[in-house]
Amino acid sequence: MNNTNSRRDFLKTASLLTGGLVIGFNSINKAIAAEVIDPATIGHEFNSYLSIAPNGKVTIFSPNPEIGQGIKTAFPVIVAEELDVDLKNVDVQQANYLADKFDRQLTGGSGAIRHSWDRLRTAGATARELLKEAAANKLGVSISSLKTENGFVIGANGQKLSYGELVDAAAKLTAPKEVVLRDPKDYKQIGKWHAGVDNENLLVGKPLFGIDYKKEGMVNAQIQRPKAFGMKLKSFDAKEALKMPGIIEVVSFDNNVAIVGKTTWEIMQARKKVEIVYEKDGDLESTEDHNRIFKTHLDDPNNGSVMRKNGNPEAAFAAADKVIEREYQCPFLSHSPMEPMNFFAHVKDDGTVELAGPTQTPGKAVGSIAKLLDIPQEKISLELTKMGGGFGRRLDDGYALEAAKLSSLIKKPVKVIWTKEDDLTGGYYRPAVRYRFRAALKDGQITAYALKGVGMNTGNCTRQDNFPVGAIENVLIESVDYKSPITTGPWRAPITNFLAYAEQSFLDEVAENLGQDPVQMRLDLLDKAIKNPVGTITYEPERFKVAIEMAAEKSQWGKKKGVSQGFSVYFSHNSYVAQVAEIEKVDGKPTLTNVVAVTDCGIVINQSGARNQIFGAVVDGIGHAMYSNLSFKNGEPEQKNYDTYRLIRMNEIPNVEAYFVDNGKPPTGLGEPALPPTGGAIANAFAAATGKRLYSQPFNVEDTEVESYM
Repeated sequence: MNNTNSRRDFLKTASLLTGGLVIGFNSINKAIAAEVIDPATIGHEFNSYLSIAPNGKVTIFSPNPEIGQGIKTAFPVIVAEELDVDLKNVDVQQANYLADKFDRQLTGGSGAIRHSWDRLRTAGATARELLKEAAANKLGVSISSLKTENGFVIGANGQKLSYGELVDAAAKLTAPKEVVLRDPKDYKQIGKWHAGVDNENLLVGKPLFGIDYKKEGMVNAQIQRPKAFGMKLKSFDAKEALKMPGIIEVVSFDNNVAIVGKTTWEIMQARKKVEIVYEKDGDLESTEDHNRIFKTHLDDPNNGSVMRKNGNPEAAFAAADKVIEREYQCPFLSHSPMEPMNFFAHVKDDGTVELAGPTQTPGKAVGSIAKLLDIPQEKISLELTKMGGGFGRRLDDGYALEAAKLSSLIKKPVKVIWTKEDDLTGGYYRPAVRYRFRAALKDGQITAYALKGVGMNTGNCTRQDNFPVGAIENVLIESVDYKSPITTGPWRAPITNFLAYAEQSFLDEVAENLGQDPVQMRLDLLDKAIKNPVGTITYEPERFKVAIEMAAEKSQWGKKKGVSQGFSVYFSHNSYVAQVAEIEKVDGKPTLTNVVAVTDCGIVINQSGARNQIFGAVVDGIGHAMYSNLSFKNGEPEQKNYDTYRLIRMNEIPNVEAYFVDNGKPPTGLGEPALPPTGGAIANAFAAATGKRLYSQPFNVEDTEVESYM
C-alpha cells in the first residue's frame, strides 16, 4: 500500500463516506493551531487526524508505535477530554509510517505524550469550538451562550444537539486560529482510570503483533549469525538441510546463513543440519578481558574525556579531611522482549517495497532499507504492528534490514523470525560499564565530587548535568568509551539504568561517613542547588525535593519497626522518581518485601496505564539488578537461553506502591524513569539490613545475597 492510499482509506473509514469533520494539526511549521480539511483532500502536511462521523463516532489516528507504553489509550483520553465526549465513543487506529505526515513517529525516550500533549488537546478543542459554532448558527444564538457535554452542544434554554447532527455543518466552517484549552482542575477524564484500547483484542487473541503478520505468498526464514563476536562466515554446506520437508532454499549474505521454508518448525529442524564454518575476524573478547580493560582505563589519569568541571576539584581533594572512593560495575544485559524479533519484507519487481513489523523507529528502518536497496524512500511502505516489548531493542533496524535483504535475494515476500537463542547471542546488548566515584569530605560537608566511567560502546557513559552536580562547588566528570566488537545499544533508560544505582549507593555511603540521614543529606544538597546552583543543571531542585519528601512520608521513613529501608531518587526523561525499598528478615534471610515509588511526571493521563508503567519499571529494575548477567568467553555469549540467563520470576516480585505528585504541570516521561532508582534503593536497604554494601550487579552473585520476596 502506498502512503496516499493508506491516508485515503483512513479518511473513508473515519467519515463513513457520508461527510464529516476532519481535524489535522500541522507539524512541519510546528504550529499548534488546527485546520478543517475536506476528507477528499489529502495533500496538506499533518501530524495526526481527528474525525467525527455523522453517527457521532470520534476517531483519531495514532502515529507512534505501540510498545506497551499505552500510547494508543492515552492519546484518545487527551482528545476526548478537550472534545468533551465520552471515551467509549472514541476510537483510535494505528497509523502506518508516513514520513510526510508525522514529525516524531517513533517510540523511545519516553517522549510521545510530552511531544503530542498540546497538539492533541488543540485538535480536540478546535473540533469542540467548530461544533459550537455550527450549533450557534443553527439555533441563531451566540456561541458564548453554548456549552458542551458528553458529545452534545447544549443551549442556554436547554436545546441539545448531538455532535453527529452538527458535523456536516461544522466541516464547512473555518477553524479558529486560537482555542482555549481546558483548565486541569476541570478535567473529567484525564487522570482517571481507563482500560487499554487493545485489551479485548489481546484477550481473544486477535492478531496484533508482528509475529502474527501473514501475507499471501509469504515464506518464513531464520538466520544463523556468527556465534562469536569477532568471527565471520567462511563457508557453509546446506545439502542435508535442503532435503528436509518444507525447506525452500538456503542462502548466505553479510556473514549470515538464511534458511527459508514454509513453517518455522520445519526451518528450526533444518537449521540444525546446516554445517557452517567460521573464521576469526577480530578480537575475541572475554569477560575477564573486560575487567582488565575497565581497570586499565580507570587507572589511567590521561584518557578520560572531561564532560564537566566546576571549581577546583584537585585542590578540594588535596585539602579534604577524608576522601571516599568506590567502584561499581554492571554486566552486559539482553533486552529480552517477550515477542521474538521479527520483520516482514517484500521487495517487488516493480521497485516498490512493502514492510510490516514491530519497530520503535520506523523512519530509521525505512531510511536504512532505502539506502540498502538504492531506492527512494517514497517507494517503501511500512505497516506498524503492535510490539510485544522492546525496551530499546527495537530501536535498532538490523533485523528489518535482514528481512529486506533476504527478500531481494530470494525474490519472495518473507518474514524473518528470531529464536530466543538468536536474541541472546545476536547482540545489541545493554553495555557493560564500570564507574569510579570519589567524594572529598571536610568539616562535615561534601567539598568535591568526581566520577569517571568506562563504558563499552556507550559514547558518554555519564550524565554530567544531573544531581548531585549543581549542588557541590567542585566537580569533575570524566568518561571513557571503549570500542568493543560486541554490539550494544540503548537499553531501557539508557546509561541511567545503572548509573543511578551506582550514584545513589555512593551517596548513601557518603551520608553514612558524614553521620547524616541519607534522605536529609539529599534534601540539604538540593537546598544548595536552589539557593546557589553551581553551573548548568538539567533538573528542577524544587521538584526533586517534593518527590523525596513525599516518598519519605508514604514509606514512613525511619519509623517502621523490623524493616530496613533504603532510599534512592533519580531524574531522567524529565521526570523525578523517589523510591524506598524495604527489607525484612524472612526465615532468617534479608528479603525484599516492598517498594514505595513516588513519581513526578506532571499530569497523569491514565491512572491505570501510569501505574502499570511504574510497576513494570520497578519489577524490571529489581530483576536486572538482582539476577541478570551476560558474560563472554572468546567472543561468545555464555548464556544462550533462559536456563542460564536469569530473569525475575513471578513469585519473586515484592509489593509495589505507586504514588504520583499532583502538580498540574505538563506531562513528561513515564515508560523509563521508574527503573533507574530501583537498584540503588535495594542496595541501600540491604546495607541498612546487613551493614554490607553491594558494588556490582547482579546482586545475587555477591558474597552475601539479598533474597527476593518468596
